[in-house]
Amino acid sequence: MKQLLEFLPLLAFLISYYLFDIYIGTGVLMVATAVQLILLKVLFNKIEKSHWIALVAIVIFGSLTLYLRDDAFIKWKVTIIYSLFALVIAGYQLFSDPIPKKLLGGDMNAPDFVWRNVSLGWVASCFGAALLNYYIAFNMSQEFWVNFKVFGLFGLTMLLFIVTGVYLYKYMPESTDQESS
Repeated sequence: MKQLLEFLPLLAFLISYYLFDIYIGTGVLMVATAVQLILLKVLFNKIEKSHWIALVAIVIFGSLTLYLRDDAFIKWKVTIIYSLFALVIAGYQLFSDPIPKKLLGGDMNAPDFVWRNVSLGWVASCFGAALLNYYIAFNMSQEFWVNFKVFGLFGLTMLLFIVTGVYLYKYMPESTDQESS
């Protein structure tokens, strides 16, 4: 259920973009993101910092998009969010426990260099996504950018998680459950 809520704003944006335009899509994205946070709070009693960051960015850049009738602002939001995530992940790597270790390392006994490599991979991926979004947003059609934002960035994120899982696989704890006879 929680994973389904993650895609609610993106799906609402996509549908409203294709039914109407980028401006209706942006307004729907803003409302759907607020609804997402309310549902996360009601159903799971927790809202992650990344959700708050996304909401603030969507409200700021969405409002500028709607007020100025300029889609460049909503396009910039994606680049800025990915850049912020890269900076946060890099900052945690330098000054605290790496974010991937906090998120994935519960029972995993991976050496520090492994978590550093995962962090650096995530930082590179976020900066890469930010640069790719910038290039596509301002050099391709609006429709191409919308499809990239929804499907391309989702695919790249899934690829990153798969590569991370493969890289960390040998450090995952073995199952201790034994079948009873």
